[in-house]
Amino acid sequence: MSEQKRTKAQEATQAIERIYITMRHLFNRGFYKPMGVSGTTLREGLLELQPEIYGTIAEEKVELNGLVYVLDRLPQGIEECAVINLTGDEGYSLSQIAPIIPPKRRRNCYRIDSSQMNIEITRGRSDIYDVLTHLTFLFIESHKIANRVVINDEGDLTREWKLLEQTILKKKITKEELEVALVHTANMLGRTFEEVLNIYNDLKTPQHPHRFLKTMYWLGKLAIEEVLDREKRLIMFSPILRERLGHHIHGERWANNVKSLLEEKDLLDRPIHIISANMHSVMNFLYAKQTLKKDGKKINKKNTFEMLSQPENGKQRETIKNLALKKGMIYYNDTSGTNIDVQIFDLSKVELKESFLSAKNQVSVIIVMDYAFGEQAYETMDELLKPFKKAKNGPKKLDIRSVSIMGKAGILSGGKGDLMIPSAHIFEGTADNYPFENILSASDFKGEGLEIFDGPMITVLGTSLQNKEMLKYFKKSTWGVSGLEMEGAHYQKAIQAASKIRNSISKNVKLAYAYYASDNPLETGSTLASGGLGLTGVKPTYLITEKILEKIIA
Repeated sequence: MSEQKRTKAQEATQAIERIYITMRHLFNRGFYKPMGVSGTTLREGLLELQPEIYGTIAEEKVELNGLVYVLDRLPQGIEECAVINLTGDEGYSLSQIAPIIPPKRRRNCYRIDSSQMNIEITRGRSDIYDVLTHLTFLFIESHKIANRVVINDEGDLTREWKLLEQTILKKKITKEELEVALVHTANMLGRTFEEVLNIYNDLKTPQHPHRFLKTMYWLGKLAIEEVLDREKRLIMFSPILRERLGHHIHGERWANNVKSLLEEKDLLDRPIHIISANMHSVMNFLYAKQTLKKDGKKINKKNTFEMLSQPENGKQRETIKNLALKKGMIYYNDTSGTNIDVQIFDLSKVELKESFLSAKNQVSVIIVMDYAFGEQAYETMDELLKPFKKAKNGPKKLDIRSVSIMGKAGILSGGKGDLMIPSAHIFEGTADNYPFENILSASDFKGEGLEIFDGPMITVLGTSLQNKEMLKYFKKSTWGVSGLEMEGAHYQKAIQAASKIRNSISKNVKLAYAYYASDNPLETGSTLASGGLGLTGVKPTYLITEKILEKIIA
């Protein structure tokens, strides 16, 4: 009997499974060399998978959009470091070393010396997977550069590389020298001058105008040293991180801080609604109308929220926040290490008739928690739903009435800004499925000019490890998946355990889930690496916020 040929979707699924098993093995081992023998399986898995977000990773030319995406999520200067150490929260904040925080990932990183970067991991395994896949991509791309500039085994380098090095080491680069350097770099990367110029402009900042060129130089330099001198880059995992991972240390501390704040403000006995969302939409919905009325401005929801989303309107946003702090909002700036800030709204103090809701005041409390990251969603929600053991009068159950999740997700039909209303979460790579009754439905959003897709959604192990074939399977098979995200199944795991097993909260707790599309990974040029939503995300964000608040207050 002939062996049945595997589908491309099955091959992708097996590649993802192999990547995660390898990462867990390397973590338990404590260190590995990403471009050495110990990193082979991880590299081969990523090259076989060819994730959409990493574009041309399997081709000879260097992938530029994926590079920008990765650099936004890793600390400035990491390309110069041969040693990268993943640590727990080990007290580096007490040192004189200034933390480096990547623009698109809230994690503290510390440049220990010229060769070592420490990355603080406080958000669980998903954070480790995220860092390792990005670093593997970065190092694969660096060797593409080395392979194009190293001429022979004697270590002779191309003229282009030598000229680039001379330019990079100068204190000041003239416009003419910059253009020549970009021409040489384009040739080394296998890209056009136009493509390289666009990426150069995307990455430059006032403090680091030549960031792109310097990044390419240092990636190539360390890769050349690996090829010629056998000086392999090293990734380490600190003993403290390996010891603490998975023990909810940061999540428990975070949840206790939030509950202590509720007790301090005499809100612990009130009906509580939890919303996982951003730190602006609920606040703006409740207070923007009052603030702008005082300024005598003509207001409506659409114009107001678009105006407040413009970068130049920071003063108005600050005015709204100040009003909110006077009239019922309590802000918790996280110090636990989770990097999840919290807003608590005492609705008895909010002038709801003056908000965009025009509703009657009530005694409920809304807890808005900032976005969790992957597996961290389970840790934080699990701890938040537990009884408060440190309450003054003994352990105290919270009266949780609803949990609402608003998030960004990849969509498999439609485009950026469209909506997904899930009926279940399917956890990728496991047999865990979480069906639930969603109090939000597609009919709640009809007539708003957005496409709406309902049905199951898949909770993926990482957004950077998805390819078209596997996603097509989830879309077209009987699973009928409408989108993918990273937290839904983790939240459901915590909520269902609390309500159906532990009896920490009511079995009748209401659940509201809605996502708006940040990208469509099935469309070339529409992945996360193609850029952000911009103002496209304003309408769906506030529309979901409005519907969640209406359900809570109804």
